[in-house]
Amino acid sequence: MDGGRKNHGLTVVSLADSPGSSIFDLPVQSKNTTIFLSNLPPSEKIRGQNAANDLDTAAGEASFLVFSGGTGCNAICSAFSNACYVMPVSDDGGSSSEIIRVLGGPSVGDIRSRLVRLIPSAPLSSPLDAIRCLLAYRLPSQVSERDARDEWRDIVEGRSSMWKGVPNDRKETIRGFLVYFESELLKRAHKNFNFRNGSIGNYFLAAAQGFFRSLPSAIFLFSSITNSQATILPAIVTNHTVTIAAELEDGQKLVGQCEISHPVAQVEPTFFVDDLDAPISPVDGLGELISPRQNIMFEPHSKGKYERLPARISRLYYINGYGMEIHPSPNADVLANLASRDVLVYSCGSLWTSIIPCLALRGVAGAIARSSSLRAKVLLLNVENDRETDGYTAVDYIQFVQSSSPNSPILIGLMHTRAIVRTLNSNYSMQAYGLGGANTTYPVSAFITDLIYLKNTRVSVDVERITASVLFS
Repeated sequence: MDGGRKNHGLTVVSLADSPGSSIFDLPVQSKNTTIFLSNLPPSEKIRGQNAANDLDTAAGEASFLVFSGGTGCNAICSAFSNACYVMPVSDDGGSSSEIIRVLGGPSVGDIRSRLVRLIPSAPLSSPLDAIRCLLAYRLPSQVSERDARDEWRDIVEGRSSMWKGVPNDRKETIRGFLVYFESELLKRAHKNFNFRNGSIGNYFLAAAQGFFRSLPSAIFLFSSITNSQATILPAIVTNHTVTIAAELEDGQKLVGQCEISHPVAQVEPTFFVDDLDAPISPVDGLGELISPRQNIMFEPHSKGKYERLPARISRLYYINGYGMEIHPSPNADVLANLASRDVLVYSCGSLWTSIIPCLALRGVAGAIARSSSLRAKVLLLNVENDRETDGYTAVDYIQFVQSSSPNSPILIGLMHTRAIVRTLNSNYSMQAYGLGGANTTYPVSAFITDLIYLKNTRVSVDVERITASVLFS
């Protein structure tokens, strides 16, 4: 790994070639990739007064732990040469929603998106490029269900042109899991799985998770086949569906990521005309709950236009299948990485449905605040707000200041929603007995030491207020 160097006052980071996988040795481009920071949009950095020691070492020598979702960080993840990504498993939009509806299990869409993004660059028409195209492919959405199903069958039976260029050993490995996915759907044929807008990579990853009964094992398989050296950790390790809910300031509750972030209009029943001819399963009507189809047609680019929430989000939490609030434990590897990495990054992206689900877990706050290895804890501010953060300023992203009683004024006149610090200072542990029931409230600087934002950001940034001791103290 080449160290950082100065080029006309700008840091230049050289990324070494990705090493070949010990399992599958596919060729990648044999050249160094150099990132010139001068090519990135102009940005500003704010440091807290009590921030950790400055990172004087080259960027390439630091190790990063990045909390992110599946879309917002994809454009910048190549800038991190030694990174571990923590990602939520609560997305219920797009083809993930249909997989969850029929098969259950954790959401794999965000993780698949990052895995595909981190596949090493390779020449066009090379075996690795062919694998990337296959796993990144989405079945068409503007066709009938029957046409989408027929294209899926061509793929799973090995006849599709999508297999062109994929080596036979990789083809049969991937196809074997797609066949397993198909067999699981056939067991639940009465649920009428909809292949429209379906991601082949999602199907492969979901099949591997179901086969191994382990999402980390499925991630390892995906990384091995694609020569990816990425370290991706699901925020929660589970074989069950994970659901988040948001409580608004007016008391309303929204259930599910799509309902919070990008609700999609329900499809009219006549949309599924083909289903009318399907035979009725003997299971139907005998007590089995078949959830309705929803959000299957959602695509990330549709988030640009949104309907405002009726009130701001007050908090985000996890619920079980009965709608009761639960407090899950995080992936143990997340806590281990918080104790060993150099820099923690809260990535740009959907604040409440991508970043906060990684933080609203038992023990995460203490692991961040007490880590002896983290030299900086950096928030990458979004360039603009979305439905979740409509009207937010940079201060709102950082700090939720809680008043001493429900009816007293908010301290120092700060606005109501201060997402990250309020979330981390919430108590996600089981109620303890005796003196152990006391909660620890950490200052902002325990969680965020730096704020980085683009100069042309549409989010208001009050530098003086953010650097004041009331925030970074």
